[in-house]
Amino acid sequence: MSGVRQERVGRDEDGMRIDRWFRSRFPDVTQGRVQKMLRKGEIRLDGGRAKADTRVAAGQQVRVPPLAPMPRADRKPQTRPVTWTESEARDLQNLVIYRDPEVLVINKPAGLAVQGGSGISHHLDGMLPVLTFDADETPRLVHRLDRDTSGVLVLARTRQAAQWLTRAFRDRATVKTYWAICIGAPRPAEGTIDLPLLKEGGNFGERVEAVPEGGQRAITQYMTVAHAAKRAAWLAMRPVTGRTHQLRVHAAEIGHPIIGDGKYGGADAHPGGFDGQLHLHARRLELRRPDGRMLDVTADPSQHMLNAMDLLGFDLNDIAADIIWPDP
Repeated sequence: MSGVRQERVGRDEDGMRIDRWFRSRFPDVTQGRVQKMLRKGEIRLDGGRAKADTRVAAGQQVRVPPLAPMPRADRKPQTRPVTWTESEARDLQNLVIYRDPEVLVINKPAGLAVQGGSGISHHLDGMLPVLTFDADETPRLVHRLDRDTSGVLVLARTRQAAQWLTRAFRDRATVKTYWAICIGAPRPAEGTIDLPLLKEGGNFGERVEAVPEGGQRAITQYMTVAHAAKRAAWLAMRPVTGRTHQLRVHAAEIGHPIIGDGKYGGADAHPGGFDGQLHLHARRLELRRPDGRMLDVTADPSQHMLNAMDLLGFDLNDIAADIIWPDP
C-alpha cells in the first residue's frame, strides 16, 4: 500500500480517538507505529497535527501516509489467537446478566483476565466473538476490571454504543458500587479517602503507590455495611475517580486492606479461615444513556465472598439495594 491519501470520517465513527479510528481502518498497523506517525505529523486531521487521544468528528478528513510494510526487525511476533471449547463458550455466555441491542453486561468471575498480557493466554478480549449472539458486530470492551476482581463488566454491542459508553466512563458520568471485605473495622464507619496515586513498574508487575504529591488525584467514598467486632468489615465502596488498583491501595492506606490482597496488604491481608482470593466485587453500575434512560445493573457476589460473609455472620439483607452516595 503506497501514496498519501485523505480518508473521510464516517458518521458511525464520530467521537472515536484518532488512534483507534486509524487501527479500525488499518488493522495491520500496530499501535506503536500509529503513535509514531502521529508524533511525526504524518497522520493529520483536517490538515493539522493530532495526538493519539484526539477525537475525530464525522466529515473530517484524515491524512493517511504511505503504509509500506514494516522492516522485519520492527515487527512484533504475532500473538497466538485465543481458542476455546464449546463448554468454555457456554460458560462465558452463562455469565451474561443483561443484554439489549446496545449493551451487554456480564458478571465477570475472579481470575478471568479482561485482556491479554505477559503470561496470559486466556482472556475475555480474545473470546468476545462468543458473546456476539444476534448482533451484527462483535462486542467491544469499554472499561476494565482487575483480573482478581469479580462483578459487573459492560460491553458495547455497536460502535455507537461504544462511543457513548466510553464517554460516560471517561467523564465519570457513572456511579460504580463495589463490595469489599476488609481487615478490621474502619473508623469513622463511612467517609471519603482522598489520596493521590502514582503508578510504578517493578520486577513483580504493575504497582500503585499513594504519594503526597506528584501522583494523580484519587477519591474513594466508603460505607461500612456490617462488621464482625474488630475482625473484619463489609464495605460498600465507590471509586469517584478510576485509577488503577485505587480501591485496593486506598483500603490498605487507611489500615484496612482487602482480604486476599497480599500485594498491598501483605501478610495481614491473609488471615486464617478465608479463601486466598481477593474479596473485591463490582456490585452495581448506574449510568444514564444518551436518550435519558438509566442503565442500572447489579451482579451477585462470587462464592468465595459469600463464604466469607457467612463465616463472619454477615447477611445480604443488611445492605439496601439502592445505596445513595453523597455528592463527592
